[in-house]
Amino acid sequence: MAQQHLDPTDPMAGAVTGDALAGYLRAQATEFLRALRMHRETGGGTAGGGSEESVDAARALRRSARRISASLHTFRPLLETDWSEAIRPELAWLSGTLALEHAYAARLERLLLALHRLSGAAVLPAQTGIAGLPAASRTTGAAAGSGSTDAAAGGRAAGVVPQKGAPADAGPPAHPAATPERGNLTVGAAKAGALLERQLTLARTRAHSTALQALGSSRFHAVADNIAVLASEVPLTPAAATADLRPLAGAAEERLTDAVTALPLVTAGHPYNAEALIHGLSPDPAPHPQDAPWHQVRLLLRLHRYAREVLHGDSGPVDVRLLATGQSLNRHRDASEAAAAAAQAARTPRIAPATAYALGVLHADQRHEVEAARFAFQQSWERQTVGTP
Repeated sequence: MAQQHLDPTDPMAGAVTGDALAGYLRAQATEFLRALRMHRETGGGTAGGGSEESVDAARALRRSARRISASLHTFRPLLETDWSEAIRPELAWLSGTLALEHAYAARLERLLLALHRLSGAAVLPAQTGIAGLPAASRTTGAAAGSGSTDAAAGGRAAGVVPQKGAPADAGPPAHPAATPERGNLTVGAAKAGALLERQLTLARTRAHSTALQALGSSRFHAVADNIAVLASEVPLTPAAATADLRPLAGAAEERLTDAVTALPLVTAGHPYNAEALIHGLSPDPAPHPQDAPWHQVRLLLRLHRYAREVLHGDSGPVDVRLLATGQSLNRHRDASEAAAAAAQAARTPRIAPATAYALGVLHADQRHEVEAARFAFQQSWERQTVGTP
């Protein structure tokens, strides 16, 4: 078989044209419709729909919606302007709405695991809470009560209250760390877990209801109709047939590089620099101001990854560095939002001092996780990519 040699003088040699973009968008639209059908078949569109299959279907819906929206953003000069500008915000709305329920569930699980780790528990208790999450609150009974109850129970948990039948002046055990109760949550931590479980479970329930309303709305049906059309016909401009996608994908990579350059990577390259704890005691309930540039880099990294998928397809090279940095930024986002949830819970009126203290320790722990994620990102980004072009 004769080999085809590329002409080095041909400006279109090795170009990736609009056909690749059309094929990618059709494939993602097909995945969207397949996930939507699975979501309906598994009962995801009903109030009681919470099976593992429906959760996977909702995740697939979000994944396809994100990729379509990102491709419309990166390659928008090659698409009909009115159509792409109209559907892109709708896809962002859908993806964000479907993501909230999972985000609240993951945030609660992360915080309860951190509470057990900070309390010295080797393993989580056998009980489970709503939707299979560990119920830290059930290790000490019901949720947060009065401050006097916290204080009395806290003394017993710390080992300073004598056992029944013991002398009133008996001191604490000689080695309290070695007692079997060492792995149990303290009262402050348990009540902090109960407060977080109550708040985040309520938020998750509301997010579930919002998602159900969204999936049954005329707004969503309009989005689904547009995606159904996209699965068969992609509204490309006439110039897209011969246009090269690589400059537009390169522009997405340049935006990512510029955003990373603006980050304090020199500071992040030093472990335990406590940069993530600055302004940690600020009374401002808004999201942490220094996290915003890192969140923006995470979004730009996602756009770059999806642009590479358009260029190379499923058989393209895997950039290990992009995967590692993406995981670090996901950890950064999760820890930042978990810290904000702990701070929000600590602002609950009339909570006991022990509960507020446990939430403060939890907040500091998650801000340290933010710092660790920044350090991991810096290490991964500065590392040379191996085995990729």
